[in-house]
Amino acid sequence: MAFQLTDQNFQTNVLDSEGVAMVDFWAEWCGPCRMVGPIVEELAGEYEGKALVGKVDVDANPEISMKYGIRSIPTILILKNGKIVDKQVGATSKAALKGKLDAVLSA
Repeated sequence: MAFQLTDQNFQTNVLDSEGVAMVDFWAEWCGPCRMVGPIVEELAGEYEGKALVGKVDVDANPEISMKYGIRSIPTILILKNGKIVDKQVGATSKAALKGKLDAVLSA
């Protein structure tokens, strides 16, 4: 299951941690987010131990959403050692997200 990220735990779990994180910014009312959600959940299982796969509910966590200028959802950020290395705005395929994660993990 994807890790539930919040304004309170984002710094510790994503920015201060070593390694790769994929963060899905989403909202319950967002249709495209509901399409991407199951993909993110699958990737969380597949990349367990290799990368943190998490979700941020933009309605419940406005601080972190504003910090990253999230204006369109879903937005997926891929971070390595706390720095953004890739970004996907809008719905996309599992293969595309796997490709992005694999590229960052092998870099």
